[in-house]
Amino acid sequence: MASSSLPIPQPPRTPSPSPDSQDQRSLAPEPQYDPKALSPMHGIMQSERLNVNAPNMAPTSPTSPSFGAFPTHGSNTNAGSGTVDPNPFNFQPMALAKSPVMKSNIGQRRGHKYKHSSISHQIFLEPPPRAPLALPASLPIPTLKECRSSMSKDQKTRFWWSVCHMLIAGYTLWSAHGSLAMMALSHLILFDSLGALLCVIVDVLGNFEVWKRSSVRHPFGLERAEVLAGFASSVLLVFMGMDLISHNLQHWLESSPGHQPHHSHEHDRVSAGSVDLTAILAIGSTLVSAIGLKNHARIGKSMRFAYIESLPSVLSNPSHFLTLSCSALLLILPLLSVSLYSWLDKLLSLSMAISMCILGSRIVKTLGSMLLMSFSGNGVNDVMRDIQADPAVTAIDDARFWQVHYGLCMANLKLRVTGTEETLIKLREKITSLIRNRLGGGYGSGGQKWEVTLQFTAERL
Repeated sequence: MASSSLPIPQPPRTPSPSPDSQDQRSLAPEPQYDPKALSPMHGIMQSERLNVNAPNMAPTSPTSPSFGAFPTHGSNTNAGSGTVDPNPFNFQPMALAKSPVMKSNIGQRRGHKYKHSSISHQIFLEPPPRAPLALPASLPIPTLKECRSSMSKDQKTRFWWSVCHMLIAGYTLWSAHGSLAMMALSHLILFDSLGALLCVIVDVLGNFEVWKRSSVRHPFGLERAEVLAGFASSVLLVFMGMDLISHNLQHWLESSPGHQPHHSHEHDRVSAGSVDLTAILAIGSTLVSAIGLKNHARIGKSMRFAYIESLPSVLSNPSHFLTLSCSALLLILPLLSVSLYSWLDKLLSLSMAISMCILGSRIVKTLGSMLLMSFSGNGVNDVMRDIQADPAVTAIDDARFWQVHYGLCMANLKLRVTGTEETLIKLREKITSLIRNRLGGGYGSGGQKWEVTLQFTAERL
């Protein structure tokens, strides 16, 4: 059998380099850069091909590689003899590992963090470090026990007087005996006593740091709480005035012809020609609270009536003016006849009720604008007209006037100006003085404190 006599082919074997290959590699020229090649690695790749084919190639020119001399599968042509190597591959046995191969992650990053990225160092820059805020996040609010322990002797005296003032208001209401004017007086005294008590509470809270010091939670301290309390008492004054108006309507319907009243309203509170001690007590308590505690003083500064502004300090306050005038008229009424007393009592009660509604609505409007961070005073238009008339001011971009609480107002203006630096400094001083004198009442007048912020945009002519 001819086929059995042929030798069995062995698997191809990878030729091992001959000792002469080291010498030939050392003699191989350095790769040169070809500027006409498409890739800068062209010369390096050709030098590597020369080193691979060096043992199998005939000695040719080192700079002219011979393509087609690479070994093909199953055959390898030697450059010198032209014989075929039956074993072009060299297979070696290898033992497989039983345990799974663990890939090392040394030098690798998990995920992508912009801060440590090489690209992020060029694009995403870290913000510059900022200094911590000078304002604290919040300040402790005193408890009732802390407020009581911090009260001085004068503050305790004023507190107990405000309690006595409220008791006088209750006694005035109990001694009205069908007099609508005395009932209106009792409501006014109650409003004055609430104002006196509020002044004492404000004075006690002023002992603590949280009242005036600003924080992140309370930018203007707790002084705006006084505005809120005054707003609530003014709403109560409006409701008391409306209650008196309803009582007057009820009495007018009962006294109309053809209607039999359910109960008589005879004037038996005081005898004719006598002095009304309740009215004297109301006048005395009002003067003590107005002069000693200065209740409603802040409301009187923030809300002024032109008709009574020229009167003395006590009477210039609208709340004190109503209480004292009503008490003085009640002292005169017993000197009149009974029939005339009845008509004047109803007329005085109705006029006081309407005055309470007007006064309460004005206070609600003024304090409501404070709570909404706006300014409801007069004189803003005049100030803006004077600022616009200045030759250094070309335009007013923005102007905001607002009141934080009774003692602090703020003005923020953004202006377009022209002139030298010295002119702008004088203009800043002029506008600040103008706002403080026109709106705050001037230095030493006891008006509101104004903080003025100006922003200038210089324009070239």
